Amino acid sequence: MKINRQKRQKKILELIGTNNVETQDELTKMLIDAGFNVTQATVSRDIHHMKLTKIAYAGGYKYELPVQRNQAELLKLKRVFVDGFVSMENAGNLLVIRTFNGMAMAVAAALDSMNLPEVVGCIAGDDAIFCATKSEETAVHLMEKLKRAMER
Repeated sequence: MKINRQKRQKKILELIGTNNVETQDELTKMLIDAGFNVTQATVSRDIHHMKLTKIAYAGGYKYELPVQRNQAELLKLKRVFVDGFVSMENAGNLLVIRTFNGMAMAVAAALDSMNLPEVVGCIAGDDAIFCATKSEETAVHLMEKLKRAMER
C-alpha cells in the first residue's frame, strides 16, 4: 500500500511539475489516465500529505509544492521580523503588529514569507500591520507562536 502511495505521489509531482493542474478533479483524471486507480478523496489526502499549495498564475490557479526554505533564509526572515518589531496585540481574528517607523512593509513581507498556516494575509502601513487569521483562537495561538520565536 505504501509503495503505491509513493509511486502515486511521485507521479503527482511529475504532473504538477509539467502541467498547470488547477483542481483535484483534474489531477484525479490525470492520475487515472496514467494508470492509477484513485478517487478524488485519495487525491485530496495526497495533496494534504504532500502539503501542496495553490498559487496564482496567468491563467488562474495551480498546484505546486510549498517553497522549501533553508535555515539561512529562515534566520534572515526572523531577523527582519525581530528587528522591526515593537509590539503586538490581539483584536478579534486580527493581530495588530506595531513596527518601527517605515518597517511595516518589510516585517509584513517577512511574516508572509514564513508561510505560517495561521496567517490568512497581512496588510501593512508605515508602522503597523493587520495580520488576519481565521478565528480569534487562531490569532491568540499565532501571537504566542511569534512571541516564542522571538525569544529564541
